[in-house]
Amino acid sequence: MSTVLITGAATGIGRLGAIALARAGHTVYATMRDPEGRNAARAESLRAETAGHDLHVLELDVQSQHSADTAVRTVLDETGGLDVVVHNAAHLLVGYTEAFTAEDVAHLFDVNVLGAQRVNRAALPHLRERRAGTLLYVGSTTSVIVPPFLGPYVASKSAFDALAQVTSYEANHFGIETVIVMPGPFTHGTEHFPNSGRASDQAVTAQYAELDGYVARNEDATDALFTPGTEADPTAVADEITRILALPAGAKPARSVVDFSRGGVEGVNELALAAQREYVRRMGFADLLPADAR
Repeated sequence: MSTVLITGAATGIGRLGAIALARAGHTVYATMRDPEGRNAARAESLRAETAGHDLHVLELDVQSQHSADTAVRTVLDETGGLDVVVHNAAHLLVGYTEAFTAEDVAHLFDVNVLGAQRVNRAALPHLRERRAGTLLYVGSTTSVIVPPFLGPYVASKSAFDALAQVTSYEANHFGIETVIVMPGPFTHGTEHFPNSGRASDQAVTAQYAELDGYVARNEDATDALFTPGTEADPTAVADEITRILALPAGAKPARSVVDFSRGGVEGVNELALAAQREYVRRMGFADLLPADAR
């Protein structure tokens, strides 16, 4: 079993993933902001859900390099090693793209993109020294299908995905595997939509009033994508993360899609991955690819 650090574990997929991994026998460090303060009830609930299993709630604010460094050092001091980092922390913004200020977008990128970079900078020195480990990124199908009214979020998840891919070339050299899990939309079972942010510029938002009806029915429109009778349960993502991390080194997929909306992302991923790998081989950098793709 592995020692796993997962970010954004207070709610949603992060919380579900932490529970599933702990119950599967892993040593889990479920991280969140302020677990002794504003997230105290969520932290206690997480501990209660995993009573009898090896789960630890740990402070980690992905917007702080010091916080990321401290969290990783705590894991190493307490366990002697770290095997897996699950990059899950993210925030959602919903609204008209023009109405988001540059500061709105920069804040979102700071959480959704730079947060992963900070945690990687804290964890990779240890993983490189061991020449083993897994970086698992919880991405999004939105980086492929690009739905409306989620502009800054889609842009941030696309950047997050690209950062994961480029980092993987360098990580591969040190025996560190990379997996990108791509959840589709989940309108229930997480706090992603209920806690989503809105654009700061209300004056610009008002100028798009004729589109308000589309935004108002966005969740219902998303629900309509699911096959009748299908319940889109985010637990499926936690289960898939657990399944992947149980696979032996060298057997983990580069990507996995968990999408009840039938977005067709798998086909796009397959074509893109083949083209990327062929391009890298033509550059003469095949040794930067996973061993089974060289």
